[in-house]
Amino acid sequence: MAAERKASRYIVPVAVAGVAAATIGLVPALAASGDPDLPEITAQQLIEKIAASDTQTLSGTFKISTDLGLPSVAGLLPSAVPSGPGGSSTADPSAKLAELVSGSHTLRVAADGPERQKLTVLDGSDEYSLIHNGDDVWAYDSKSGEVFHEKGQSPKGEGPHGKAPKGHEELPGTPKQLADEVLKAAGDTTSITVGGTAKVAGRDAYQLVIKPKQAGSTVESVKIAVDASTGTPLKFTLDSVSGGKPVVDAGFTKVDFAKPAADTFDFKAPKGAKVTEGAAEKAGKDAGKDAEDEFGKGFGGLLPGLGEGGKGGAGEPQIIGEGWTTVAKLNTGAPAPKTDDAPKEVQGFLDALGDKVSGKFGSGTVFKTKIVNVLMTDDGTVYVGAVTPDKLVATADSAK
Repeated sequence: MAAERKASRYIVPVAVAGVAAATIGLVPALAASGDPDLPEITAQQLIEKIAASDTQTLSGTFKISTDLGLPSVAGLLPSAVPSGPGGSSTADPSAKLAELVSGSHTLRVAADGPERQKLTVLDGSDEYSLIHNGDDVWAYDSKSGEVFHEKGQSPKGEGPHGKAPKGHEELPGTPKQLADEVLKAAGDTTSITVGGTAKVAGRDAYQLVIKPKQAGSTVESVKIAVDASTGTPLKFTLDSVSGGKPVVDAGFTKVDFAKPAADTFDFKAPKGAKVTEGAAEKAGKDAGKDAEDEFGKGFGGLLPGLGEGGKGGAGEPQIIGEGWTTVAKLNTGAPAPKTDDAPKEVQGFLDALGDKVSGKFGSGTVFKTKIVNVLMTDDGTVYVGAVTPDKLVATADSAK
């Protein structure tokens, strides 16, 4: 539904990882024994159970911790970005929820079907709430007292032109069909086991363990704890081959599948609060298209040429490899930016983030995280993938 897609636009840090992991491709295996003692289940049966899950209502507490292995940016950024005339609202979800991609956070969540959801980020005595109720999306930042509001543009259950949303016209009709499609996509690149059982938020769960078979991936494993009764994913853990803390560790600490009280999703802007209307409502644009535009601009701002597509001679990305070691090659059409004249603090950050490398491709810098690595060559070619720096350099060499 359009309204559901609109709300999910703001809950990506919590939801997208689980969706991506569930569609990578899985190979069936028998369940291992564990505690609690649950009936054995195959991986395919567990995938079908997830696909058949029809959880419409829930409430609970959710914790998410993220460690991308990035150096500290303390001192590089201002401590706060105030709102003001011409500035964005501190309650704008597109900026506020980006904070969930680093550090540890506690959230309260509630859902009553596709038309009503609420997410509250707790920060000491301050709270940030995002409420989707029918055609309205409200966000409230108690610290600043600001409110953000956006209204749906599309009919219920349809895309912007009365058709099914793009990419959803032909979906598998049954859980088994979906599981078959997932397994078919796995090929020889992925293995899965049902790695025993666990207690998550006081509930019995199966552990779905996904691992790459290919050498060179930065992913050690993906683990999804699946509620044994409802098939609802309760916890998601992504580990890197570099070790240490999980890259993402997100899951319920408390959960209740009863229907939340109706007034949970009520919201009225406090008297005197500054209310900012979303760009989609002000301009009469489709919310989905607006989200795509924002994503393209944001991603394109990270690296020269990204998000530009074929504009300006930059060309379309070239996909190299398959499965977990896929690398995207982009010709930006411009030399890599020089950082020698950057402030000392910025230069130190870049030095901590990147390593100078060379090979048949020439020379460049590998910018590292625990999952995604980026090689920027001195002539402006960019290689991006969830692969190790050595694999990235080898891919760049073979592409020459």
